[in-house]
Amino acid sequence: MDITKPIAALFDLDGVVLDTESQYTIFWDEQGRKYLGMDNFCSTIKGQTLTQILNNNFTGELESCHEQIIADLDRFERDMDYQYISGAQRFIAELRQHGVKIAVVTSSNNDKMEHVYRAHPDFKYQFDAILTGDMFKRSKPNPDCFLLGMELFDAQPGNSFVFEDSFHGLAAGAASGAIVVGLATTNPRQSIEDKAVLVVDNFDEMTYKKLLQLS
Repeated sequence: MDITKPIAALFDLDGVVLDTESQYTIFWDEQGRKYLGMDNFCSTIKGQTLTQILNNNFTGELESCHEQIIADLDRFERDMDYQYISGAQRFIAELRQHGVKIAVVTSSNNDKMEHVYRAHPDFKYQFDAILTGDMFKRSKPNPDCFLLGMELFDAQPGNSFVFEDSFHGLAAGAASGAIVVGLATTNPRQSIEDKAVLVVDNFDEMTYKKLLQLS
């Protein structure tokens, strides 16, 4: 690690900072059954933006369903329980105390983030930047979002840490060249162990010192 360069910590949102993935599974699996006659639909679209989900899956005659799905999702997100992953706030605060530059890097759009801010008025003040799916053309597993975070902080891949839970997110983190930490909140630990340098269940045992030992 180059100590002359900023250290960046780039956190995915759902399943990493906020414990929301199980709720999204309920919503998207329902859409899959309703419109596509498909079970376990959510597992195929994790890490994608809403636009990508609609344009890649609800095509042809199903394009007429886009507005209804968007409206249903907005209502669903408005009522979601936005609990933090255990230890997340403490760990983020510790990183800030040590001068680490911190960003949320999410495929969520700005409308969704407004729901988060209503649930947690202090949310955005815990981070130096919040990068949403509206800010990059290609979503995960492409690394664009994490590369944008590094560029924003003038950080190098070797000085950057990505925290992710989904297969697409872990792949994007690896493709960016960053040091990847996997959260076993969405997928079984054994299914992501080869996709990260460290896999944790939550942030209870994570510290700034332990993070630097990964580099």
